[in-house]
Amino acid sequence: MLRTKRFKAPRVNTVIGEQTAIVGDLSFTGGLHLDGRIVGNVHGQPDTYATLIVSDKGIIEGDVRVENLILNGTVNGDVYASQRVELAGNARVSGTVYYSLLEMAMGAEVNGKLVHDEDQVHAAVAETVPPGADETSAVETDAPEKTGSNS
Repeated sequence: MLRTKRFKAPRVNTVIGEQTAIVGDLSFTGGLHLDGRIVGNVHGQPDTYATLIVSDKGIIEGDVRVENLILNGTVNGDVYASQRVELAGNARVSGTVYYSLLEMAMGAEVNGKLVHDEDQVHAAVAETVPPGADETSAVETDAPEKTGSNS
């Protein structure tokens, strides 16, 4: 009998609530739970066990590049998951899903391609970390830079 190791998501470090919208790219480490909306790309820092959990209320309009994705909401963009993708019954993806391991529940929808290519996924997740992103930061957003000095 074949037994697989049960996936255990990391502790959630950051929660983005249902009434919150973020416009801009987001970079994170650890666990991120999304009930709100992100208009921008979402990047999990490589080799940090970055796990994105999107509830049935969560919406992302942009590409997702993480180690692990647990999706029960909507992604309008491509998904790159170097470890695991779980698509729950309410999951909706409009884009290509690049994965190493995929679990898809009845009712989940992917309006695009499913591509199993471990080498391509690992490279895509590793190379797309935003410049200047700090692996110790919990969350970073691309906010407009202030001009002038603080003195």
